[in-house]
Amino acid sequence: MFEQDYLMKLLLAFYQVMFKSLRRVTDEDEDPKEAADTLDEVVGNAVGMDGASLLSLTPESVVGVLQVSGTDPRVTEFIARSLLLSSEYLTQAKQGALASLRVEQARAIADAYGIDLPDDPTDLSDLKEMAEQVNA
Repeated sequence: MFEQDYLMKLLLAFYQVMFKSLRRVTDEDEDPKEAADTLDEVVGNAVGMDGASLLSLTPESVVGVLQVSGTDPRVTEFIARSLLLSSEYLTQAKQGALASLRVEQARAIADAYGIDLPDDPTDLSDLKEMAEQVNA
């Protein structure tokens, strides 16, 4: 029960951060680099390490860390989707090389865990339902 509650809180936190970053960047002209950094930090927190350190690794190494750390497979989808959204913000911030790395990291996670990534990283419609299903 405790593990289920923790997982639910973690997934809802992911969804909230992703949704807030999307809303801020589109509505309030927030710095897209800052939005990307926030998402990267949440990814690190989910794995239990510094986001900047984790995301400086090659895509294959990020997958290895997720596997070794025992990250719940349901969390990996939120991680991959967060990285994909982060890449969108990094592209807006004209950080092309870093944006490409985030896409590669997201795809590596998706391949390793059998996740279908959306064509549009800003489409979060299915994530809230997914997070809520964990609690069911």
